[in-house]
Amino acid sequence: MSPAIIISALSLLTYVAADAAVSLDGKGEKSAAMESDPASKPDPAGVKGDSPMKTAMAAFESGEHEKAVGLAKPLAEKGDADAMYLLGFAHETGRGAESSREKAIENYRKSSAKGHSDAAYRLAFSLMGSDEEGAAAEARTLLEKEVEKDPAVAGRILGEAHLLGRFSKKPDPESAVSWWKKSSEAGDVPSMIFLARFYEGQMGFPEMVDPKQAFEYFQMAAKKGNPAAMVAVGSNLLSGDNVKRDEKLGMEWLNKAIEAKDYSAYLVKGMYQQNVKKDPKAALAEYERGRDAGQVDSMVRVAEFHMTGTGTEKDLPRGLKILETAAGAGSPQAHFMLAANILNEKEPDILKGYSHLVSAANGGLATAQNELGLFYLSNKLGAADVSAALSWFGRAAQANFAPAQNNLGALHERGAGVPKNFETAGQLYALAAQQGHPEATLALARLHATGAGTTMNRQRAWALATLAGERGEKNAAAIIAEIEKKFTPEDLTAAKKELGNLKAGKPAE
Repeated sequence: MSPAIIISALSLLTYVAADAAVSLDGKGEKSAAMESDPASKPDPAGVKGDSPMKTAMAAFESGEHEKAVGLAKPLAEKGDADAMYLLGFAHETGRGAESSREKAIENYRKSSAKGHSDAAYRLAFSLMGSDEEGAAAEARTLLEKEVEKDPAVAGRILGEAHLLGRFSKKPDPESAVSWWKKSSEAGDVPSMIFLARFYEGQMGFPEMVDPKQAFEYFQMAAKKGNPAAMVAVGSNLLSGDNVKRDEKLGMEWLNKAIEAKDYSAYLVKGMYQQNVKKDPKAALAEYERGRDAGQVDSMVRVAEFHMTGTGTEKDLPRGLKILETAAGAGSPQAHFMLAANILNEKEPDILKGYSHLVSAANGGLATAQNELGLFYLSNKLGAADVSAALSWFGRAAQANFAPAQNNLGALHERGAGVPKNFETAGQLYALAAQQGHPEATLALARLHATGAGTTMNRQRAWALATLAGERGEKNAAAIIAEIEKKFTPEDLTAAKKELGNLKAGKPAE
């Protein structure tokens, strides 16, 4: 049987599951490593008091970069730390001075030596981005020295650097957590948020997931006035599985978030009414409040309710109009839903649907990236583009989206657009199979049955095929029957034991 690319088809994805739209993962925050501190602002920080340096800083921040550099140079020559910092920034960014990493580092080093924290941070960032021997160690020393006077920011950056493995060959989550805890103790709210999301499992490392600790750190950040944390606390109190539910307290936190202008709280309120209270009309009312406040995910929910007739009369045109508004506001989900509806029309506007699909994929929606890969294989643009399909499947696969991992595996198994590679195909199928993907599970069974890219193991093949059948793969029975033709009773016993191991959590290989 040939490898199967799963055409999950936009017809099956016309409406996205309701719970897929909400995001409390901090994607709107500067949560990427190295971008969550004062030194990462577009322009350098200001200088206190009236001074020539303050004039230079004001000129730089107003866009008069060359003037600012001209004013800063003589001050830097006299040893002014702020002036050296500005010159370093100018050389790093190419604003008002030649773009030169070497000159940026030189000025940052001089400024940092005089105790300028922002210069030390930017120097550390530059060093951590270098492959030069000893650069990472120097960055670590700089940051650990800064912790003595700025434990909040320096500790936070150290945590991020350890999580990304900047100081070692692999990520060090234990050290990351340790530094973030120290920063949290110093009152650093972003570190509290990082810890909460880390313990939720949003940064990987499933073995360290701890929902109770996640909730505790969200509470800490919420009490410090962080609106996103208020929403997370309210959400957990309303419908969380790991804390005692408290509707009154949960609503209080969500109302505080709304007062702080985090309108995603309306989305959470709507989800509570929809999924817990089972009251679609009340849910729609909350989503509409969110829509009116400009909360994009709430717009998508309102559109979905009108398109499906949930909590109101079905009104597809109205729903589509609201989706257009949400798409214009930058919602990948809205673009994807519009693409689905357009491409499923009897006479679809292919280019318009394709445009929305591309926008959804570029917005980081893994489902859309996978669908765009399938679109490029469909000949709907006149000819198949396997290279483009590979690229989009790859992006979705990197996001751990099982259908894309399966589709990418199928292309490697076929040798479509890439050299035929059964081993790579097997690795991709295994990733998808570990998430319960039926077709990938069966594909992995087929590779084990034939020994393609792996050691032939019919017992494991039988176990995988059986598991695929239990997961809903209709073609599993034929492969199971074929394998069993060569089985002895002992083989079947061993295969059943292997199935038990798989169900117990032993990963498919």
